[in-house]
Amino acid sequence: MFKNKIYNYISLELIKSFILILFSLSLIAWTVRAVNFLDLIVDSGYSTSTYFVYSLLNLTNIMTKFIPLSFLLALVLTIIKLERQSELLVLWTSGISKSKITNLFFLISLFIFFFYVIFSTIITPTALNKSRSLVKQSGVDTVTNLIKPNAFSDAFKGLTFYVGEKKDNIIKNIFIKDDSNNLNSLLPENSSSKNKTVIAERGIINKNKIILEKGIIQSFEKDNTVRIIQFNKTLLNFNNLDNRVIKDVKIQETSTYKILSCLKNHYYNQISDEYVKNCPKDNIAIVIETFSRRILMPLYIPLVAVLISFMLIYTKNKKSKIINRYFFFILSFILLVLSELLVRYSGISKFGFYTYFLTPFLLFPLLYVVLIKKFWKELK
Repeated sequence: MFKNKIYNYISLELIKSFILILFSLSLIAWTVRAVNFLDLIVDSGYSTSTYFVYSLLNLTNIMTKFIPLSFLLALVLTIIKLERQSELLVLWTSGISKSKITNLFFLISLFIFFFYVIFSTIITPTALNKSRSLVKQSGVDTVTNLIKPNAFSDAFKGLTFYVGEKKDNIIKNIFIKDDSNNLNSLLPENSSSKNKTVIAERGIINKNKIILEKGIIQSFEKDNTVRIIQFNKTLLNFNNLDNRVIKDVKIQETSTYKILSCLKNHYYNQISDEYVKNCPKDNIAIVIETFSRRILMPLYIPLVAVLISFMLIYTKNKKSKIINRYFFFILSFILLVLSELLVRYSGISKFGFYTYFLTPFLLFPLLYVVLIKKFWKELK
């Protein structure tokens, strides 16, 4: 009963530290990332609500990346806290073996492992996919920020703006060059223009629309003739125009099921009836890397638990204890950095993939045996 209370206490302290560190690091990184997302408002004309929802959905991706580091820091801080409060000394004198605490750390690392896998395989891809769908479905809320005086703007594909003056929502001396037939609605139905130019004296911006006054539309037709249409007032609607924000689903936004289907089709030469997006036959390495990042990378978390458990080894010299603490912390940190770097090479060759996959299974029992031997030497 007493031992169970101790194990519950250590587990609770460790998990509380993990959650606190994870959310702290994620919020700091998310704040920095959210500043970069301001381009959605400033350069692409999306609404503030779209910006906030898009930013929040990307928070899951940031949290996933910080899970291993947060676990490492939580483990180190928990051990240091227990040592400073002499709680570890009480544990050893009460007959609780260090191997039992190591096993407890390992069990918690398995919990963190499954937590990581759930985030990386289900929550994060789903959230990122929804954020991309949000950008696809949300139209431009306002073009006010996209149009700047005395400057060319190409926020929309195939469309170039130039405005001589701008005051509030009033613009003057407007020049618009359309090379992608975005403004076909301004021309008669029988028009076959290759490109068109709109020149107007004045315009009024109303959210995602511009009312142009006193101008001409010059279109270059396919039969190499030029058509000129004069107007006193016309309306440009930017709601259906394609801005330069990337709207195609990226590999990290693809569901794990589709990633596995892609790998199955590749290795077994099967042709699936269901079209799998982001399954490039000529660059399957990126798909394998994504698979390794989502499922294989969390295998390195239990290794961190074993490495940090070496900090429990007793040393008489205080200086040696500090060196021992820093050594295994740095070693664990390097392990996480290498797991992040080497995952990029897991898709290049079979050797790289199997090396990345088997390393945790080979190192873990070796380190665990060495650690247990160290504990037995202490008892003797």
